[in-house]
Amino acid sequence: MSLPHRAPGGGRPSPRAVDALVAGAVLLVVVVWALVAGRRADEPALRAVLGWALVAAGCGALCFRRRLPVAVAVVTLLACAVYYPLSAQDGPLMITFALALSTTAAEGRFAAAVVLAAVTLLAVGVGEVRQQPGHRQIDDTSLAVLAGWLISLVAVGRAQRTRAAYLHEVEQRALAAEREQEARARQSATEERLRIAREVHDVLGHSISLITVQSGAALHRLGKKPAPEAGLATATEALEAVKATSKDAVRELRATLGGLRRAGEATPTTPAPSGLALLGDLVGRARGAGLDVRTDVTGVPVPLPPPVDLTAYRIVQESLTNIARHAGARTVDIGLG
Repeated sequence: MSLPHRAPGGGRPSPRAVDALVAGAVLLVVVVWALVAGRRADEPALRAVLGWALVAAGCGALCFRRRLPVAVAVVTLLACAVYYPLSAQDGPLMITFALALSTTAAEGRFAAAVVLAAVTLLAVGVGEVRQQPGHRQIDDTSLAVLAGWLISLVAVGRAQRTRAAYLHEVEQRALAAEREQEARARQSATEERLRIAREVHDVLGHSISLITVQSGAALHRLGKKPAPEAGLATATEALEAVKATSKDAVRELRATLGGLRRAGEATPTTPAPSGLALLGDLVGRARGAGLDVRTDVTGVPVPLPPPVDLTAYRIVQESLTNIARHAGARTVDIGLG
């Protein structure tokens, strides 16, 4: 299976454009060589035309060397097999087959490349053996060099294939790591939003419940039409309790939503108290709502991890909220140990 080619981008030419440029460069080399060598060669016009046609076919096939590597290698091999016995010019058309053979191995057609190299070596060897003594064009040393040359072309193509596969794997791993990092970031953002939503729910639910209880108690007292002085004291007490509860709720909301502060905004220089450190304020608000809250701490208080500390505080807060809203009890005992 061929490795996917990268899409053109960043000003780089496409693979097809590169193949066309390579084919044009090879054609230029072969033509210049043939013209220079043709000054000393004399051959019939028909053979010359056929030779130029084979040169055009071999070089033109290189435009498709990555899309049809095996077919291009076969075409260039056949072009060379006909060109060299036919033409009086010993031009470098073999470059086309060398490039096509290496590309065949580089595109993952390793077996086909080996077969083509073996067929080429066998054909040349058989052709030379059948020559009459003294008429051989290639000696045994040249055949050995040809064999090494063909093996090198296949090996170079194989090495290119291995390197391309390695780079592709590295790229895929990098993309996978990037996608995993993005997924983790989205998951962390989602978890943080859920945490903030729970915190806001707890803060608002507790504070609004206490405000409701305090306001309801004040209205109940005022409904009995007390003396003006007593009514004013009752209303003042209720409003102060509502004010204190609202102030604490705003402070907790600021601490909870502090992580959402935009870039460039000033941040607090000292951490805001949280967790059981705010238990006294929580008890004070509950007492302002009419509950008789008593706390009993056993042992020596020790610092707790922030998640545990905040969870303990929320448990006490939710319990006081439920008692104020739903329970008929007026006395609450809180035990910490």
